[in-house]
Amino acid sequence: MRLLLLAGACLLLAGFTRSPGLADPASALGARLAAPGGVSPLLPRARIEALLATVPNRSGHVTTPAGVSVFWRALDPGDYHMHYAWLGQHGAESQRMDYTLSLHAPAHALAPRGTVVLLHGWMMDGGSLLPWSVELAQRGYRTISVDLRNHGRSGTGPSGYGTREAEDVVAVLRQLRAQGEVVGPLHVMGVSYGAATAIFTARDLGTGASGAQVDDLQLGGVVAMESFDNAGRAIRDMVPHMLARTPDTLGERLSRDWMRWRFDATTLDGAIASADRRLGLDLDRIDVGAALAQAPACVLLLHGSDDAHVPVAHGRALAAAAPRARYLELAGEDHLSLPMRLDRLAPTVEDWFARTPASNGGACPQPLLPGHG
Repeated sequence: MRLLLLAGACLLLAGFTRSPGLADPASALGARLAAPGGVSPLLPRARIEALLATVPNRSGHVTTPAGVSVFWRALDPGDYHMHYAWLGQHGAESQRMDYTLSLHAPAHALAPRGTVVLLHGWMMDGGSLLPWSVELAQRGYRTISVDLRNHGRSGTGPSGYGTREAEDVVAVLRQLRAQGEVVGPLHVMGVSYGAATAIFTARDLGTGASGAQVDDLQLGGVVAMESFDNAGRAIRDMVPHMLARTPDTLGERLSRDWMRWRFDATTLDGAIASADRRLGLDLDRIDVGAALAQAPACVLLLHGSDDAHVPVAHGRALAAAAPRARYLELAGEDHLSLPMRLDRLAPTVEDWFARTPASNGGACPQPLLPGHG
């Protein structure tokens, strides 16, 4: 299947040529920014579901105080005999989510050493992180993937660019702790939109630098891959990037040329203002760095040096905003390739979780350096 880089962002724009709002492209884009317009074709959903059908897992829904039904899926620790290989490009912006993955049901159940919650990116779902779910389960963790609101099997609600989604995640975790699904030290890992959500979740589970906890959810390590620093700024970086990329087909070229003609900085500002009104938010004030500085948990920030969707400046700004956070920048990786590089990152992530068992507001360990690509 031909899968374009960040096709989700393309879908944000592609609807305009078919929209009755041609006369108001800012409003059309604002609507897309306010809620996903569909599932990214980057996501091989049929293949993921077929793989999940071969291994034992549990799933369910939790209705949050905001009235959103949130879907979760758990994998228990065990040897899944996973064979995984990332087949993406090197030295250039990735164009495909190409990987091979095979699994087998574990022969024996293992007691969890802790729980890792996995949070996906925009227009993805929890299944998009299946390789990580299995990798960490093989390393002894119970893994719980969550479909964020407006994604996957979860219900709808106003998007929060990480803020409202974090409230959902906290509500889900409290319920799953009561049900016995969340056991041992609790860790969180998020990618892109899910990374920002993970940081807001870390803030919401603590009360500040003292490290005191709101409830019995003792948060350990957090891994945030390629998070944005500010929501409005991320949108202003993403849209021009998508318009600058080289089209692959005549239809894409015509759509891109039309959008280049209709869009400028003023239109983009108008789109963000339109999304603000729809969501009851000020996207330019969604400050992930401030939340990171308030989070008592140890947070590891990972960013690819070649990320053009959420440029590496976002990761560097986050690191500067929170001296306790640890930051690793991976040369040669972009927004699509970075979270797929289990070969480079799995030892670093597992080591981070192993050495950050609970929030205490103190010094965070130095991370294990990733392997070379």
